[in-house]
Amino acid sequence: MSAPASVRRPVPTRHALALLAAYAAIWTALAINPSYREDWALENVLVVAAVALLPVLWRRMPLAWPSCIGLFVFGVLHAIGAHYTYAEVPYDAFFRDHFGFSVDALFGFQRNTYDRLVHFGYGLLLAPACVELLDRVAPPRGAWRYVLPVSFVMSHALLFEIFEWLAASMFGGDLGQAYLGTQGDEWDAQKDMLLATLGAALSVTALGLAGWLSPRR
Repeated sequence: MSAPASVRRPVPTRHALALLAAYAAIWTALAINPSYREDWALENVLVVAAVALLPVLWRRMPLAWPSCIGLFVFGVLHAIGAHYTYAEVPYDAFFRDHFGFSVDALFGFQRNTYDRLVHFGYGLLLAPACVELLDRVAPPRGAWRYVLPVSFVMSHALLFEIFEWLAASMFGGDLGQAYLGTQGDEWDAQKDMLLATLGAALSVTALGLAGWLSPRR
């Protein structure tokens, strides 16, 4: 079974630009008066670089809707984390105020888990774009169509953790701690990479069941 052609077809450029404009509006709103401006700037270094490359990448490899929506949602989640700093995103207060229950109490969380959500979302939401990239550049066959996208996500999740560690070591102090966001967990980096891997595995499995990993005709 293969996914419908309409799902795998590249998004029209005008629709992609509309999605980018929506992201830019949200990003700009969250750039106003962030909790910790220096940490916000650090969190957005890679974002600015990625957005700057988008026009070049889009001309070479326009993406389908699952990839574009995944990138958009991840970008918004990251913008929220950068606004508050990841360790202080008030998701629990939001749920208490608007829905009358505590997420942390419900699941027994002992720390702010927003960073865990975003690392899981990194794998879950970026995997479709990784699948498309590999399909265009070096199409894998058989089981490798499942293994390689997950491995690709694992590799840049690892690179990000190294970048995060180097940046925190360079700046040190409160800024380094805010950017690293370990909240006292010595295994934070390993847990983050595991969550990204699980998210990617879940996403690739769902794409496979939907027929999205079938060879293009």
